[in-house]
Amino acid sequence: MLTTLALYLLLGALAGVVAGLFGIGGGLLIVPVLIVTFELQGIPAAVLTHMAVATSLATIVVTSISSVRAHHRRGAVRWELFRPLGVGILLGALLGVNTAVQLPGPVLQLTIGIFVLLVAVQMALNLKPSAGETQPSKPELGAAGAGIGWASAIFGIGGGTLTVPYLNWRRVGIQQAVATSAACGLPIALMGAGTNIWLGWGEKQLPAWSLGYVYLPAFAGIVLASYLTAPIGARLAHSLPQAKLKRIFALFLLAVSLRFIVGNLW
Repeated sequence: MLTTLALYLLLGALAGVVAGLFGIGGGLLIVPVLIVTFELQGIPAAVLTHMAVATSLATIVVTSISSVRAHHRRGAVRWELFRPLGVGILLGALLGVNTAVQLPGPVLQLTIGIFVLLVAVQMALNLKPSAGETQPSKPELGAAGAGIGWASAIFGIGGGTLTVPYLNWRRVGIQQAVATSAACGLPIALMGAGTNIWLGWGEKQLPAWSLGYVYLPAFAGIVLASYLTAPIGARLAHSLPQAKLKRIFALFLLAVSLRFIVGNLW
């Protein structure tokens, strides 16, 4: 158990640095590494991928709170955009978890692999949508939130890789888009983690120390370490070459995505 906890602390430390360095949620790193770790622990294949997604969402509940507070103090969160987005996100995340639990483990891994591949391509090529012509309406924000919440709950992420480009496309400045996206990560994580706990309650294949699909030792280690290291990543972001680092991280994501895609197709 001590070795396992040390591994989770290391994963949390890396996730915190990545989140602070690139401005993306640690879920892109946490979910794939947890899947591999759970495999090595001998956790049944039928539940390990769902556990990785659920545990990632649970960690985002904690880490997003401090992020939202920091952005709010700077007055960067567009709360008038968050409210309709948040309503859609809650409904979408509820649907997303129910979608994920219906998928067999290998199919869910394949889906995650394809998504990570798309993110890797976007980061490597620095693809960004051009600004739209008008500000979004409340119905549009609600619909967009539902889509973002649904996808984020399936992939175990806070939604920043989807929310920021969408808001930027709808003529929201990048700093406000990042801050508002951070606020959106909280309802995604709350609904996603809560629903995973509810749906996983009583699942017989789950290991000890599980709360529904959330694996508590991984949750504790990741939260503790990422809380301490996220500020380090944020400071490094101002002193290291972002473009080169993004391409390196994109190569890592590419390797991760191919591992899941190839491994579940052949």
